[in-house]
Amino acid sequence: MVDIRVLPKVSLVDEPVRIFVSGLVPNQLVTLRASLVDDKGFLYNSSAFYRGDAAGEVDLEKAAASGGDYQGVLPMGLLWALSSEKPFHRLIKRDVIGSPFQITMEVFDSVLFEPSPSITPLASQTIERWYVAPGVRRIAIREGRVRGALFLPPGDGPFPGVIDMFGGAGGLMEFRSGLLASRGFATLALAYFAYDDLPGSLSEVDLEYFEEAADLLLKHPKVLGSTVGVVGTCKGAEIALAMATFLKQVGAAICINGTNNINAMTLHYRDLCIKGPAYRMEFVHITDSGAVSIHDVFVDPRAPEHQDSLLPVERALGPILFIVAGDDRNYNSKLYADEALVRMKKNGKTNGHLLFYPGAGHLIEPPGSPLCRISHLFLVPKPVVWGGELEAHSRAQEHSWKEIQRFLHHHLGRPIYSKL
Repeated sequence: MVDIRVLPKVSLVDEPVRIFVSGLVPNQLVTLRASLVDDKGFLYNSSAFYRGDAAGEVDLEKAAASGGDYQGVLPMGLLWALSSEKPFHRLIKRDVIGSPFQITMEVFDSVLFEPSPSITPLASQTIERWYVAPGVRRIAIREGRVRGALFLPPGDGPFPGVIDMFGGAGGLMEFRSGLLASRGFATLALAYFAYDDLPGSLSEVDLEYFEEAADLLLKHPKVLGSTVGVVGTCKGAEIALAMATFLKQVGAAICINGTNNINAMTLHYRDLCIKGPAYRMEFVHITDSGAVSIHDVFVDPRAPEHQDSLLPVERALGPILFIVAGDDRNYNSKLYADEALVRMKKNGKTNGHLLFYPGAGHLIEPPGSPLCRISHLFLVPKPVVWGGELEAHSRAQEHSWKEIQRFLHHHLGRPIYSKL
């Protein structure tokens, strides 16, 4: 009898799983398929073709896919390649506390290009992939001006504190915060526009709002030390860099595919005002897929006329880690990171660090997150190109996630006590 085993059956999404098929006829050609339904009811799936060995087994840690959504030996390929049946949708877990993603793994005889209710799988198994470990608590934050959600690890603590932010999608994204809390960080998923009573769009950024968030986190009895870390992606990385530059409460910052200047908005902090150049909308172009490429709308930070928009990163008290993708189709993020590091070095600072991932796209997320090359973006009428090659991007997510945790623990400390 054909059997498919996926171990562990219940895990965090940043943990690998092992997929093993047995009971096949020797050298039998089969299709392996993964599928899930997200919190909005959209179906995601992936498939790959494998041939059983002489014992009638397929071990994805050893066997090479001959086709489908990927080729070669990729033990996690079925999860990496998940894509929506509705084009241009990004897989995001909204309810990280209440439910996991339930992923069904199936084995079909021969090559199956399109699934059909009339075709019965030879075997199937459903696994759970969670964004929070048992015991992680979520606390809604609506204090003063600050809006977000605080995730606390299990145990007494205290724990290093981290502020977690995303970019132009707006709203509140909590999936990375839940995972960081599962790894021992008291993490504040921070919204800063298009959420609750916050502004609906982002034309001005008041850095005192983010300072208030840092102070709020530091006052919590389960937060360790006198400084917090900041992790930001895209526009969130831009703000994270500004926080590291100007706020004494920030002890370490991680900027994932961001810029070294203020773009298309004005940043205020006390008496300081930095006005960013407008987007060069004439450089938007439409791809063959109907998506928009905005890579060239951002100004060159080396241009003399844009020097006033650059962040004086040499003022940062703590270390800054730039995580940069080589196939970022949103920003020329390598250029921005390099310019920031050059500026720091010119000013005698050695607290800047770079992780560069050729072939990775803009949306570098925790491992287990499938590659999203194109998706819809808040306030943009057409889907936006992000870039990325499947294997290179997925391996970048695995490596960078370990480095993010190592960096934060090294500079912020480790929990005094945790049950993890």
